Parts: sequence; C-alpha cells; structure tokens
Amino acid sequence: MNILSYMETYGHEQLAVWTDKEAGLRAFIAVHDTTLGPSLGGVRVWAHPTEEAALTDVLRLSRAMTYKSAAAGLHFGGGKGLIMADRTQKTEAMMRSFGRFVESLGGRYLTTEDVGMTSQDLEWIAQSTKHVTGLPVSQGGSGDTSPMTGFGIYTAMRACAREKWGSDGLGGRTIAIQGFGNTATWLVRNLQEHGEEVKLVITDINDAARERARQVKNATVVGPDQIYDTPCDVFAPCALGGILNDDTIPRLKCQIVCGAANNQLLTLEHGDALQKRGILYAPDYVVNAGGVINVSCEVDSRYSEQAAREKTARIYDTMQRVFGTSKRDGISTARAADRLAEERIASVRRVRRVHMGKA
Repeated sequence: MNILSYMETYGHEQLAVWTDKEAGLRAFIAVHDTTLGPSLGGVRVWAHPTEEAALTDVLRLSRAMTYKSAAAGLHFGGGKGLIMADRTQKTEAMMRSFGRFVESLGGRYLTTEDVGMTSQDLEWIAQSTKHVTGLPVSQGGSGDTSPMTGFGIYTAMRACAREKWGSDGLGGRTIAIQGFGNTATWLVRNLQEHGEEVKLVITDINDAARERARQVKNATVVGPDQIYDTPCDVFAPCALGGILNDDTIPRLKCQIVCGAANNQLLTLEHGDALQKRGILYAPDYVVNAGGVINVSCEVDSRYSEQAAREKTARIYDTMQRVFGTSKRDGISTARAADRLAEERIASVRRVRRVHMGKA
C-alpha cells in the first residue's frame, strides 16, 4: 500500500503512529475529515497479521466514521484508533500510554470504546487524556454504547421492512444474525421488547457466544459459514467487515441486509451487486450510528439517555432519505448514503470558506 496516495485518494487528513516498547504498545490513529468538527471514533484492539492490514483497517474505519457522523447529522468528523495486540495482552500501562497518544493530538481526535475494549480500558485511558468519551455513567459518561446501537439497528430494520414490504412490522420474519456479541444481543432484546415474534438464525465464531445464542427464544444456531446459505428475510451482519463480496453475495437467500458490522461491503461495487439481485441494502454506517450518537450526547452537553434515544430514532428517517435518493438518482443505497453524507460535508465546507474569506 502506498499510504500517502491512499490518503489523498480517500481524503484523509492525518495518520499518526505511536510506539511504547516498555508498555508493549504499537498503535495508529487515523483522522479522516474534521470539516464538521473534531474526529470521533473508537479505538479497536486487534492482532492484525501485518502492519499493512492494520493500516488499511484504521484508514477505512476512520473514513466510515466521517460518513456515519455526517449522515446522522452530528457535529463531528471521522477518526479511529487501532492498537495492534490481542485483547488478552492489554494492560493498564498500555491503555495509559494510548491515552498519552490521544492527548498528543490536542483534541483533533476523541476516542471511545470499540472491538476488544472495555469500560475499564477507557477509565485507564482517561488517566492520560481528557479527550475520551463513553466512560461509565457513574463517572459522568454515557456508558456502554451497545444498547443504543442495538436500538438503532432495530429502528433501521423497521425502515427497511416498510420500504420492502410496505409495513415496518417484523413479526413472522426470519432474521439471520452473523456475530452474537453485545450489539447483536441488544438487537435481539429490542425485537423481543417490542413484541416482534421473529425466528432467529444465529452464528458466531466464538463457542461461548454460540452457547448464549442457544438460550434465545425461537433461535437456531448454525456454523459460521452456513449463515450465508440460510434462507431468511433479513441478513444482519454484526461481526467484522468485508463480508459482502464476490464469494458471499451470490449465496445470500435474503431480501434485506441490515446489520451492525462496519464496512460490510468489500468494495462500493458490491452495493451495486446487491441492488442488481433485488436485495435491499441498509448502509452500515447509517444503521449502526446509535453508538456514536450516544457518545455525541455526552460531548455536546450533559448526557441524557432520553435525548440519545430520540436522536437514534431518527435513523428511521435517515433510511427513508437514503431510499428516496437511491430511487430518484437510480443508484444503489450504498452510493445514495455516501451522496447524502458528502453533500452535507461539502455544504459546511463551502460556508466555512466563505466565513474565512470574510475574515
């Protein structure tokens, strides 16, 4: 990968690198775009096999965060942190060192929890920087983002149902869930709490997660690779990205794809491929925006769960705008979501330039 060419092509502003041999830390922070405000995005702990794989991941994720905040109407740009380690290798020293890394950027990047992280990790990071969000409610933060993300996915799924079937009820439908972590667990809880009598097909690469899934009402557990061939109404990717590609899309037996995973499409063209097959794709960064909406309510003012829930409920309306743009312009829903996000960023950038010119 030619890093500078990649960053120029996709509009990244900054890539920062941090090493701390004593703490065992090797980390990256990517700042994609700060037109709408400081970059906001979680830090992921993942043992990528190569530095190139890690860089590709953090750059792609930071860009997705820009689009996520823009589409959600938030006043933040996109950023992402990545610690190259296995989650079993985490220590307090490592997290405090990462906090110093965040602090060194002077507020251009606000961090929070992501894959491989815990609330305890955030508390350690907060010892070294004030630029951290999503701390426990007991410490004045917004707490775990999974409940709000799960609610957002449920909301997006209802919007998809209305677009595809004319009604936003999900009762009687079959939903296949790939990955049964915290967010997917909250998705299922929302389905149950709202009285949606659905059939569930669940998989996960983790034995403990599959065992938890077996305890869920009306759920069938299948092997990780079987999920693509499962007949269902909605396929919900809730694990890692890049899973919608040339190999998997022809295998899908669903009418809707709507899930929590980031960067589900391997390339933008795979959104076109879903469209050609008549599968309604819910752009992931619109669907899973509940988490960033939740922490944004902590940054903007004193955290209110009610306010966060009201803002997350607007994902329904955002999905409707995406579908409308897709039909109006004759493009895939993936491209429609990008267009909406890019138009908002461009409009703010124009206003900012005018104001700077007047100054």
